[in-house]
Amino acid sequence: MTLLAHGVGSRTDLPIPLGLALYGGGAAVLVSFAALLLFWRKPKIGDSSSGRPLADVVQGAVDSPAVRRGLQILALAVAAFVTVVAFAGPDETSRNIAPWAVYVTFSVGLVPVSLLLGPVWRIVNPLRLVHRALRGIAGPARAAETLPRLGLWPGAVSLAVFVWLELVPPQRAEPATVGWFLVLYAVIHTAAGLWFGEGWFTRGDGFEVYSTLLGRLSPFGRRDDGRLVFRNPLTNVMTTPAEPGLAAVVVVLLGSTAFDGLSRTVYWQTGPGAASDAASGTWGLAAMIAVVAVLYVGGTRLSGRLSHLPLREQPRTFAATVIPIAVGYTIAHYFSLLLLDGQTTWILLSNPLGLDGVDLFGTYGNRVDLTAVSADTIAYVQVGGVVAGHVLGVTLAHEQALRVAPRAPASDQLPLVVVMVMFTFGGLGLLFGF
Repeated sequence: MTLLAHGVGSRTDLPIPLGLALYGGGAAVLVSFAALLLFWRKPKIGDSSSGRPLADVVQGAVDSPAVRRGLQILALAVAAFVTVVAFAGPDETSRNIAPWAVYVTFSVGLVPVSLLLGPVWRIVNPLRLVHRALRGIAGPARAAETLPRLGLWPGAVSLAVFVWLELVPPQRAEPATVGWFLVLYAVIHTAAGLWFGEGWFTRGDGFEVYSTLLGRLSPFGRRDDGRLVFRNPLTNVMTTPAEPGLAAVVVVLLGSTAFDGLSRTVYWQTGPGAASDAASGTWGLAAMIAVVAVLYVGGTRLSGRLSHLPLREQPRTFAATVIPIAVGYTIAHYFSLLLLDGQTTWILLSNPLGLDGVDLFGTYGNRVDLTAVSADTIAYVQVGGVVAGHVLGVTLAHEQALRVAPRAPASDQLPLVVVMVMFTFGGLGLLFGF
């Protein structure tokens, strides 16, 4: 099995015809929009003051400094263990747990955990613990007042660097590459935290930004008064602050996933990406992110122009409505990766250093069970994830349009809807290797 193709790639044995998937997906988005125009004529999703409060014991546990510190210590220990194994473990990727733990179990596993529980990485992020241990020595943050002006742009850059690493360099799966990435990531973000203050991790740590956005689709959220509540996940999305850089984050997520799909196609492998070098991959990734950015920014600004709204603010105003689309693409591409390749992490955990005769949990001789998920299930999850994400995106975009321009005609939303239909066609086409 080839490690870290990252994504299910192109499959010719999927049971859903490409034409049916494309036309069905596009039709689902258009029919949803038509239904919204007929039956959703005023805002219906709750605001940040809504939700059913969770029990006091749950609130106390989540907000407990001791609980958070304990989870951060555990996360730091795991990260240190993976880093040591990356350098001291077997040189072969297939026998070293580090690439599998970072690229599959962590980066992909963060998706379902955040969707279920909320922004978990904000709570367990071990770099926050390291920062608190060092800030007494480093002194007050010198640039804390400038951090809010940066918005989420640092997080977008951090995510772009990580997706470049996992998708582009030919040596990305080598254990030493993973080890150096973990070391440099920790040093750079800890230093930035000392310079900008602990708020840096909320805005600059790509994994924390990612987990926080995914957590917007969790059924758990916080009211304005800080109370933990159970509520409609769409309410959580609609309460996402429209900060500078939010649109950049979702564009990076969409564009990188699109490039992952493109890199699995015959067109890419026999054409622009035939050399399999870092240069072609870098340009390909940048091009896909740019295409997504142009379509999204163009669609939102054209809708804003029709509604006579400030054009500069349109991309960030509607950026949160794209979160379900990004999540749908992520699930479609990486669902089977987590269930299949993710098994390797637990197999190698029995002998992380590759020592003769060591088999701590009796799994070291196991092979990946490729029957754990069928081709039918993969196909249905792929198509369902993309279509469901776009339907929810159209719904949220319609809700947002009603909030920011309640008197504007529905036709003003068409440019953004057309862009979402194009994303649907493109996403499904790449999944099927079109």
